[in-house]
Amino acid sequence: MTALNRVPSLMARAGTASALTLAAVGGSIVLPGTAPEAAAATTATKALKVAASKKGAPYRWGATGPSRFDCSGLTLYSFKKAGKQLPRTAAQQYNKTRHVSASNRKAGDLVFFHSGSNVYHVGIYAGQNKLWHAPKTGDVVRLQKIWTKSVWYGRVK
Repeated sequence: MTALNRVPSLMARAGTASALTLAAVGGSIVLPGTAPEAAAATTATKALKVAASKKGAPYRWGATGPSRFDCSGLTLYSFKKAGKQLPRTAAQQYNKTRHVSASNRKAGDLVFFHSGSNVYHVGIYAGQNKLWHAPKTGDVVRLQKIWTKSVWYGRVK
């Protein structure tokens, strides 16, 4: 039985008075793992799959796909295909995400490389301390181990 299928039985156990009170105050039933959190996870998963599907695509500065990318062009393209709009540059993308700690990072979060307060590179976290990214001129979109501790994580809202 899914969480959504349990709502009627939960309401039955809570009683009619509780259901009427809830309706009168305009409340809603929120189940963990549904609505915004689940939608964000689905979007992030889709974006991650899109980025992985671009494996081997050549790096080109300023490119946003579909066959060539720079780092923020890959993240912009991947999330756009998953239904979310991101700004163009890595720094702008960092400013538009919900910042999360390394211990709370999830596959599909953005990984921002920084020097001091300057964000200079971005990729999509793939789990197991790896990310999909478009590294640099002469390289291709690929999965790579995160090579530094100078990273911040952001979750697309």
